[in-house]
Amino acid sequence: MTTRTHLLPHQRAKLLPTIVLLAGALYCLVPVAWVIVAATKASGELFSTFTFAPGTGLLDNLRDLFSYGDGRFVLWAANSALYAVVGSAASTLISTLAGYAMAKYDFRGRTVLFYAILAGVLVPGMTLAIPQYLIMSETNLVGSYWSVLLPGLISPFGIYLARVYALSSVPDATLEAARIDGAGEYRIFGSIGLPMMLPGMVTIFMLQFVGTWNNFLLPYIMLSDESKFPITVGLYTLLAKGSSEPALYGIAIVGAAVSVVPLIALLLFLQRFWRLDLLSGGLKG
Repeated sequence: MTTRTHLLPHQRAKLLPTIVLLAGALYCLVPVAWVIVAATKASGELFSTFTFAPGTGLLDNLRDLFSYGDGRFVLWAANSALYAVVGSAASTLISTLAGYAMAKYDFRGRTVLFYAILAGVLVPGMTLAIPQYLIMSETNLVGSYWSVLLPGLISPFGIYLARVYALSSVPDATLEAARIDGAGEYRIFGSIGLPMMLPGMVTIFMLQFVGTWNNFLLPYIMLSDESKFPITVGLYTLLAKGSSEPALYGIAIVGAAVSVVPLIALLLFLQRFWRLDLLSGGLKG
């Protein structure tokens, strides 16, 4: 009894954070669960059955999704992959270069530049959409793939993360030793800095990929050709047409469920890099 009473305050200290985390997880997972369950329902079941009761139309919905508009969903998925993969890879490289330079080189205006980038983190992307549209309009790029790719190349948050990670993971002594051995700055970055920053780059890439894959406003403003739409804008057009064609609601819902699959697969794949980083740290210790 004495031991149990002694542990009660410690247990109570853990109880509140656990409840908050469970509530947050529930808040995030309930919409996902609804989409997955709704994707299994036929058009007649969608609005006439219990919300979380599975339906019988999953296979029909998938067939309708991939046959809609002669495979239009596959084209939207390919566009989303183009924007997310190419844009995120380029943005990750730029963020890594900028973050490494700001962390390891002393140059005039470095502090001012860093705070300017930090201020960019605080600016919502929604407020930049119209200025970005005007810039792309002046360069005659509106409506092209470039109008969606170029605005996402510079990520203030990605640069900030890269700088923080470079400060903590790339020792100055190692860089100085390489300079003493006669290595140039490009070789030092490619042979020493880049491998050490790989786990941080994976994190930046994942955040950029998820943000680009789910991005709606920018491609909605920039693009008018349906063949260049990403999944987000494409599904929105289906919902907009759903008022006159109710069957499209089911297609849009199952499309939303399918669009989550690449994000889950990416997260599961990239986890190996974080585990490898922890393992290498343990071996070094």
